[in-house]
Amino acid sequence: MYESTRGNLYGQTASQAITLGMVPGGGLFVPSTFPNLNWQDLQGLTYGEVAKRVMMPYLSDFSEEAVAEIVKVYSDGRFDGEDPAPLVPVGNFGVLELWHGPTAAFKDMALQVLPDLLKNSLKHFNREEDVLILVATSGDTGKAALEGFKDREGMHIVVFYPAGGVSPVQERQMTTTEGLNTHVVGVVGGNFDQCQTAVKGIFASDTLKTQLQEKKLIFSSANSINWGRLLPQIVYYYWAYLQAVKQGTITPEGKINVVVPTGNFGNLQAAFYAKRMGLPINRIICASNSNNVLADFFKTGVYQSQRPFFQTISPSMDILVSSNFERFLYEMSGRDSEKIQSWYNASNQGEFSVDSATLKECQATVYAGWANEEETLQTIASSYEDYRYVFDPHTAVAMKVYEDYLSATKDQTFTVIASTASPFKFSSNVIRALAKYSNSNCSDEWEALAGLSQLTGWKIPLGLQGLDKKPEKKATPCSPEGIKELIKKMFIE
Repeated sequence: MYESTRGNLYGQTASQAITLGMVPGGGLFVPSTFPNLNWQDLQGLTYGEVAKRVMMPYLSDFSEEAVAEIVKVYSDGRFDGEDPAPLVPVGNFGVLELWHGPTAAFKDMALQVLPDLLKNSLKHFNREEDVLILVATSGDTGKAALEGFKDREGMHIVVFYPAGGVSPVQERQMTTTEGLNTHVVGVVGGNFDQCQTAVKGIFASDTLKTQLQEKKLIFSSANSINWGRLLPQIVYYYWAYLQAVKQGTITPEGKINVVVPTGNFGNLQAAFYAKRMGLPINRIICASNSNNVLADFFKTGVYQSQRPFFQTISPSMDILVSSNFERFLYEMSGRDSEKIQSWYNASNQGEFSVDSATLKECQATVYAGWANEEETLQTIASSYEDYRYVFDPHTAVAMKVYEDYLSATKDQTFTVIASTASPFKFSSNVIRALAKYSNSNCSDEWEALAGLSQLTGWKIPLGLQGLDKKPEKKATPCSPEGIKELIKKMFIE
């Protein structure tokens, strides 16, 4: 069963938590208890079989047959190759490549599953309305959600992204999405946090909910605030561990470190849940870019989101309000919903301080660091020079923070770096970092895409091939303040 981080809702089934997406009165759904799952019982299984075993205990109102059907996405050709998330040995560490899905980003690992989780949840919940999925994206979630939900019967999806705040490839991926039920909105003069705040405000509006219900529509979310988005992400940490044992890079029962480039904290929260379930994870390392609100928090215990916002070359991490951090603090505070309620009180205006006991628990669980633009580009170059391996600008942030961690701690635990996107999604900046190896024009995104392939010998992911030639639906422009009115105009009036 599921409960709210803010103590305002208890005893919800998985179907209810997934259908609602977010707790109606504010807060996020978390499991009331955690299962123990021994990784040894998963040896020799396929990725889909591991996914079923990891997810099933959290889906007690789903049949085994339903979950088995849902996880078939990992083996039905949507992902490149037999292994949807290979652990690639690089130097003395491993890179968990989470970008072999249709949109070349880690979001596919969960967003190919979420539509069927939601479809099954609606049946259990006895809801007959159509579902309106609202998604705020800093770059990768948008296309992955559009791809997962396109042409799904009884489902409509609207994606909001900051206009000018995503890479040209990310934007083109969204605007070329097919499907009669997909809508893309470019938020002019806004950043991801403003998009996310507007979406949360819509979820919290009883008036809008009532108006939508009159039109036989209900809200849900495909962001990682939705438990159905977060749950499949736990799976690949088990998979990484199983591969590390199989490859002989760790001894059975040996521990691993996990480094996660972090924006909305969902990917990192999934690693924490895997550890909570018994997976032998030693240290979780949180890597931020110049929007380093999390790195500062782990140092001081003060969460301060009212600060300068930077548009960077790692746009999916350009976030100051990390939604899933609320789930993390709920666990670190001993599940104290009163503390969560006080910290996330709207009157705090994005700033709060946690008590010393909670901070100590946070620091014992997570090491946090950050990298600026110059360091990110340097890391792409040095990693290519040292390992002939190409990092995208998000995974490069993780690599730099890992190097800093090694330097500070001398910890020789085998480490898995979660690689969240293909370098081809950010080819112009990757080519810029590798300028001494390439003659490609890094100012032209499409020339850089071909140039990167030529330089590295890596294939351009299928979903990015010919992207510049595909017909596109222009994004609807909207101001941050106009998002609520736009939804009314599209679906109510």
